[in-house]
Amino acid sequence: MAMVRMTPDMFSCSDDEGNLYIEIDMVGVDKENIELKMVEDGFFVRAKREETGVEYAGTYAFCYGVVPEKAVARYTDGKLYVKVPYREAKAETVDVKIQ
Repeated sequence: MAMVRMTPDMFSCSDDEGNLYIEIDMVGVDKENIELKMVEDGFFVRAKREETGVEYAGTYAFCYGVVPEKAVARYTDGKLYVKVPYREAKAETVDVKIQ
C-alpha cells in the first residue's frame, strides 16, 4: 500500500503567561510514530498510521521566537499537546534608515 501524505486533521495555537500552546489532532497514530522537531521560529511534525497508509506531515512558522529546548509535548487520546515558552524579546529597538 502506498503512503498517502496529508496535513494533520486540525491544528490550533493559543498563548498566555509567556507560553505558546499547540494542539494537533492525529487520531489513530501511535505515540512511537510521531516525530516533532522545533526551532526558534517554527516546527515540523510527522506521524504515520501504518495500518491505513496515511502519513500526517506539516511545517509551521511562529510569529514570535520560542525556546525549543524547553518545549514539553504529550500525546493523549489522539491529540498532540505542545507547550513551549516564548523567547525573551530584546528590550532595545533599532532605527532603520529608509532610503
